[in-house]
Amino acid sequence: MPARMRHVRALAVATGCASLALAVSLPAQAAPRPDRGTERAVLPQGDGWAAAEGSTTGGSRATADHVYTVSNRAELIAAFRDAGDAPKIVRIAGTVHGNSDAAGTPIGCEAYQQNGYTLDKYLAAYDPAVWGTGEVPSGPLEDARVASAKQQAAAVNVNVPSNTTIIGVGKDATIVGASLQVKNVSNVIVRNLTFEDTYDCFPQWDPTDGDKGAWNSEYDNLVVYGSSHVWVDHNTFSDGDRPDADQPSYFGQIFQQHDGLFDIVRGADLVTVSWNILKDHDKTMLIGNSDGAGASDRGKLRVTLHHNLFKDVKERAPRVRFGQVDSYNNHFVATEGAAYGYTYGIGAESRLVAEHNAFTLPAGLDKATILKKWSESSLTAGDNYVNGRKTDLIAVHNAGVPAEHLTEGAGWTPVLRPRTDSPRAVPALVDRQAGAGRMPGC
Repeated sequence: MPARMRHVRALAVATGCASLALAVSLPAQAAPRPDRGTERAVLPQGDGWAAAEGSTTGGSRATADHVYTVSNRAELIAAFRDAGDAPKIVRIAGTVHGNSDAAGTPIGCEAYQQNGYTLDKYLAAYDPAVWGTGEVPSGPLEDARVASAKQQAAAVNVNVPSNTTIIGVGKDATIVGASLQVKNVSNVIVRNLTFEDTYDCFPQWDPTDGDKGAWNSEYDNLVVYGSSHVWVDHNTFSDGDRPDADQPSYFGQIFQQHDGLFDIVRGADLVTVSWNILKDHDKTMLIGNSDGAGASDRGKLRVTLHHNLFKDVKERAPRVRFGQVDSYNNHFVATEGAAYGYTYGIGAESRLVAEHNAFTLPAGLDKATILKKWSESSLTAGDNYVNGRKTDLIAVHNAGVPAEHLTEGAGWTPVLRPRTDSPRAVPALVDRQAGAGRMPGC
């Protein structure tokens, strides 16, 4: 492990938020005292589900030799490997590229191509006029796509160990094209980072997906999978400079290179998501990823979402299965002309409480579509405001979409709320304070 990753000093260029604009090598005895107000912050008592059944402290107890500053993918992985499950603080300085070589230089999709794969060859082989529409692709070009995708996955997916705080340095720390995998671990804090454009170079064409077929991709910016006690706070998630709307269409469908922004799945539990921005995306957030996962998900997927800004996201904000989810004091914004399907997806055995939220929508958007029923489940949805007016979301939905009648009453009452703001105040409050670079002390 290079000494400069462990022993660094802040130059007087930035303040707060793990204030390290540049890092220089120093002897071990000169290592700085971490800022206990930011780097070593723990989830406040009673702040959502991640505060239940114990606490979420991340790497707050890290010793000096387990505090790292990293600026590329290789250093990030090395820091995780060096510390293992010991408490650790990993500072992200500058921009870390997931699709990069050993030196951290960004690379393109062609670097991963295997066995003669090219997109042009793939399109020619599986054009519906040639392949048909009755079965998914198979054969040499599909095998080549799978092999190429495996190469990219090894670069894009970065596994986060237990007892970790990952925090951005200053106001512009960014992770581009990498997927942080909080998988089968516990006690993780992720703060003050901008996540952008975790894209799949090798989406699969599936002509049997829906009436017209679809391109299906992998990778989310952040995944909480089978993990517990996770706090995700003051981050910004988007597709960056590669929005889906700007992608080409093949076989009549958008060449979809993004999956979700941030998913919580596979028995994950006790998660608090606070003061984040999720914007400019299609399939935004799943809480529970399969109707068939009841054996692993029942009694889990307890998630709190509060004071987040969801802006111009088409759907899944979130879509919930099985989870006991508390969503309050969030601001949902759809601007004129942006694609919009629904906000809350009510899925299998979900128990969603959606209260004290604010919606800012174009005048012509049908408020009945804010809720979308996927399965027979109940929810609580009180004291929500749409364009400044108190609105009964369930009543509006049932009147506008009577074939998808929703039943009121989630069957539980949230208590882990350190503060509840008036939904009238939420737009100004959340828009001003949510997202990376706006964390207190930043």
